[in-house]
Amino acid sequence: MSENETADLSSLRINRTETSGLPPSKARFYTRLGMGVVVTAVAAVGAVLIRGALDSAVEVQLTTVSYSSPSQASAVLTASGYVVAQRKAAVASKATGRLEYLGVVEGDKVVRNQVIARIENSDMQAQLDQARANLKVNEAELFDARRTLDRVKSLVEKGLSPQADHDAAEARFRRVLASIDAAKAAVTGAEVNLENTLIRAPFDGTVLTKNADVGEMVAPMAAGVGSRSAVVTIADMSSLQVEADVSESNIQRIQSDQVCEITLDAYPDVRYAGFLSKIVPTADRAKATVMVKVGFRSYDSRVLPEMSAKVLFLTNSPTSDESTAKPILTVNSSAVVSRNGNNVVFTVNENQAVEVSVQTGRTMGSLVEVLSGISAGAKVVLKVPDELRDGSALKVK
Repeated sequence: MSENETADLSSLRINRTETSGLPPSKARFYTRLGMGVVVTAVAAVGAVLIRGALDSAVEVQLTTVSYSSPSQASAVLTASGYVVAQRKAAVASKATGRLEYLGVVEGDKVVRNQVIARIENSDMQAQLDQARANLKVNEAELFDARRTLDRVKSLVEKGLSPQADHDAAEARFRRVLASIDAAKAAVTGAEVNLENTLIRAPFDGTVLTKNADVGEMVAPMAAGVGSRSAVVTIADMSSLQVEADVSESNIQRIQSDQVCEITLDAYPDVRYAGFLSKIVPTADRAKATVMVKVGFRSYDSRVLPEMSAKVLFLTNSPTSDESTAKPILTVNSSAVVSRNGNNVVFTVNENQAVEVSVQTGRTMGSLVEVLSGISAGAKVVLKVPDELRDGSALKVK
């Protein structure tokens, strides 16, 4: 058997130190360094590609397809706001105690001075009974004091009694009169305290919210965690107006008693005639707006407080045909462009433009009627750039 055949090959090893010419620790360091350089380079290339894609995206603004009334053509300004009751009260108790009766719920109609709630008042009733009893005692004392004064006066006139007795009797009579006045005042105070346990409606209205339940503590100023201040909230439904914010730069375009048209978001097909009731003489410096109040010429039970509304400020009163015509679907005319002989708009899907063909109708000021192709609420590109095409990358302002 030769020497090569009997050699133990399991003892053979590759000396990597000699192969690379570097110690093992330095070899690992340069390996990691190389991997880091590769990762950084890949990230840099990706960032360049992404930035290039963003730089090539078309920057656009969006507008919403919505319903508009024919009166929109004569509108000088549009504002959004909320229906607010101008006469509204959070009704609270003047006394502190536990609520033992509540006679109304949300939606109930109440009349002025109607008792809508009551807190426990047995102690107040007892105080009133005691005050009335004290008044009766003093009234009985007055009867005796008057009779005594009359007798002493007669005796003094006949010389049978000294003047001092007359003076004492008259002083007692006056003290009793004063006691009666004090007793009457005590009765009045007890009656007021008892009345304060009754919570009455301050005016004719409708209950909007119920803030407390029977068994809860109520107080004029709720200081405790378990106490309530207002028991119910009442609004006069005949005092509803729309409160809207108008930009300072547009306030000169409107004036008091200007004709308006009100549309509720809840009922977009119904329009209400209105007028500019008041321009609040102060501005909101944070929003650079001025609040205006728009009154209804008439409205129905569908109009409720806190509903959102849109107000059109018109140059003239709408005609009968415009008042009865149904709202039409419209979009800003700058969102519609002609491409290959067709009217199109561009919607946005995952930051890409989607070309949609639409059929348009009449023009109303800056709006154009949309007959088909797109539905209300859709977001479309406003002021379509010439370079915008189907599939173009978009960057929304």
